[in-house]
Amino acid sequence: MVNLSAFIRYHAIRAPERVALLYDGQRISYGQFWDRIQRLAGWLAARGIGPDDVVAVFMKNSASFLDASFATSHLGAVFLPINYRLAAEEVAYILANSGAKLLLADAEFDAIAEGAVPDVVLLDHNAQRDSRVLAGFDREPAPMAARKPDDLFRLIYTSGTTDRPKGVRHSYANYYWKNLDQIIHLGITAEDRLLCAAPLYHVGAFDLPGTAVLSVGGTMAIQRDFDPEEALAGIERDHLTCTWMAPVMLSRALDYRGQFNTRSLKWCIGGGEKTPEARIRAFRELFPQGRFIDGYGLTETCGGDTLMDAGMELTKIGSTGRALAHVEIRIADESGAKLPAGKDGEICLRGPKVTEGYWRDEAKTAASFFGDWFRSGDVGYLDEDGFLYVTDRQKDMIISGGENIASSEVERVIYELPEVRECAVIGLPDALWGERPVAVVVLNEGAELSLATLAAHCRAHLASFKVPRELSLSSALPRNPSGKVLKRVLRDQLVNRPIEIRER
Repeated sequence: MVNLSAFIRYHAIRAPERVALLYDGQRISYGQFWDRIQRLAGWLAARGIGPDDVVAVFMKNSASFLDASFATSHLGAVFLPINYRLAAEEVAYILANSGAKLLLADAEFDAIAEGAVPDVVLLDHNAQRDSRVLAGFDREPAPMAARKPDDLFRLIYTSGTTDRPKGVRHSYANYYWKNLDQIIHLGITAEDRLLCAAPLYHVGAFDLPGTAVLSVGGTMAIQRDFDPEEALAGIERDHLTCTWMAPVMLSRALDYRGQFNTRSLKWCIGGGEKTPEARIRAFRELFPQGRFIDGYGLTETCGGDTLMDAGMELTKIGSTGRALAHVEIRIADESGAKLPAGKDGEICLRGPKVTEGYWRDEAKTAASFFGDWFRSGDVGYLDEDGFLYVTDRQKDMIISGGENIASSEVERVIYELPEVRECAVIGLPDALWGERPVAVVVLNEGAELSLATLAAHCRAHLASFKVPRELSLSSALPRNPSGKVLKRVLRDQLVNRPIEIRER
C-alpha cells in the first residue's frame, strides 16, 4: 500500500498523540489526522470520486490542503494542486487539460472556481481549519484503495517554454524515492518540526522536504501566507528545526535578525539560485545554529536533485551541491553525449524520482529525454568533485520569487496588443525576487504603449507574478542569422543601461 495515508495510519497506530500538524492555533495529532483523512475520503467517495479520478485543489495553505491531498491518495485518485496566483484563463486550461472531476477551492477564489468543472466545492474558514466540517462528523470512513509504485499520484502543471503549461506526471515511486533521498541527506527524523510557509501547491513546500517529515513521524507547522515576522515567531515558539524558503522569503526574514530566538533551526534549504557569500553570512546571523543548503531541482523530479554538503557552503560558493543518493547527473552536448568535468552543457538527470513524462503530450515527453536522461533545459557544469554549477538556462524561463515564468507565454499575450509589432520577454537580476520579468517591445509605426496599458492587458490573462515589471521600447530586436531573438544580448544591453519605463 503506497498511498500517502499509509504512513499516517502507521504513526496513528503507534503514536496517536504525537503532533502531526500545527495550523492556525490547532495541534492536530496523528490520530486526529488519520481520522480526518478517512472521513474526508468517505465524503469524496460519496461524491463519486474513485481510483484514477483527478481531484483539483485550488487553495492556500491550510490543514485542509493536506487533508485533501492525503484523502485523494487514500482513494487512489490523482491529486492536482493548482497555483492560486494564476489567472482564470490559466486555471481553466489546467482543469480542462487534466480532466479534473472535482475542484476544492478556497471561498476567496470563487470568481475563478465557479463553473470551472462540473463539481466545485468552496471552503470557508471553518473548512480550511477542519476538513470534518466539510465531510460531516458522521461520515463513514472510506477504506484505503490499493495503489502500486508506478500508479499516478499527482499531476502538477509547470510553466513550459511553449504557450501552455505542461502537466508533470508523478508516480508514487517518484514521490517515495525523493523522500528517501532527502531523509538520507538531511537526516530527517520524528523529532523534526518543519516550518511550511511557502505555498503547498509548489514542490518546494510539499516535497522539499515537505511531507517527507510526516513520513517519519515529524511535525509540519503550516503558515497560510508567508509573513516573515510570524514565521520567525513560530520558530521561536514551537522550536521548529527546518524549513524551505525561496530567495524572496529569506530576504524578508533577514530584516528581523536578532529579534527572535531561532537557535532551534538546524537547516534551511534555499530556492535554487547562486547564493552570494554575503547572503550566507547574513543567514548565519539570523540562524546561528542553522545550516544554509543551496540546491537545484525541477518540478519534473519532485525537487531537490542536488543539495550542498554540510560545511562546503563557502568553499564551493556558487555551486548548488552534489547529486543525492539516487540521482545521476550528466552534462551533455547537443547530441546527448557526456561532456567532461568543467565543460558547460545541458544538465541531464536520471533516477527513480524523475517523471516519466507529461500528461497527454507524447511529443513534449519525447523531446525532453535523451534516452533515459531527462533534459533540464538548464546549462551548467560539474567540477572534479561532482559539484554542480548552473550557468544559464536553455529553456526560455524566468524564475521570480521561486515561480517559473515561461517568457513565450507572456509574449503570446503581449502580441495580442494591436500596438505591438515584435516583443521579447526576459528576466533581469533583482535583489529581492531573484529575477524580474521585463518586456522589450517594437511598436507598429505611429503606435504608443505605456507600461500601465501593457500590464493591465497581461494581468487580465496571466497571473500577476508573470506581468512584466518594466517596459523597454526598442527600434529592433537583436537576432541571429536564422532570425532567432538573441535574449542574452538583450539581457546584457538592459543590465548596462536604464529601462525606458519602470513599474511605479
